[in-house]
Amino acid sequence: MSSRERILGRVRRALADVPHDDPAYERAVPRDYLREHGQRTVAETVELLAENLADYRAVVHRCTDEQLPELLARLLAAHGSRSVVVPPGLPPGWLGAADATRVPDRAASTPHELDRVDSVVTGCAVAVAETGTIVLDGSPDQGRRRITLVPDHHICVVRVPDQVVSAVPEALERLDPARPSTWISGPSATSDIELDRVEGVHGPRTLEVVLVGG
Repeated sequence: MSSRERILGRVRRALADVPHDDPAYERAVPRDYLREHGQRTVAETVELLAENLADYRAVVHRCTDEQLPELLARLLAAHGSRSVVVPPGLPPGWLGAADATRVPDRAASTPHELDRVDSVVTGCAVAVAETGTIVLDGSPDQGRRRITLVPDHHICVVRVPDQVVSAVPEALERLDPARPSTWISGPSATSDIELDRVEGVHGPRTLEVVLVGG
């Protein structure tokens, strides 16, 4: 008997006492869990996002729409970035003040080529305050998933309060399940058995999040 047959056999035995007219999983399981924990104002939700982002060792900045180009230019210069990956739908004005060479997000780009790029600037799909998470879904202002995994420095722009939600259930309602999503909680990091933290193992070593308000 193959492994596949053994697994399917266990599934059949586990379902042997389930009636054939049993309701589908979506209807059988109650969805009465909390959508968010506690009552917060919009301003408090944004503050919670900033706190949890910082707790995950992301660097948080705040600015207005008018200040964004100058801030992005300063962040790239402070990092010493001579090149930056640009998603096809990134608003052109965002990098209007930056001196770094723009590298387009191309399907033909190899991992080695992306590894030579200093930074990447993207928007986001949604940000979750309770978990300090930013979510990318491959929209034009975010580009392909790999451009946010290979370069060592990621700057992500979040529009507040429009793109900020309190909890994960609210975030899921905004996402298209047919699109690939990347959930990012702080810079890439892992710990060994002795709990020594190492950043940049499977993604950017530095994550900077810009909260842009009116």
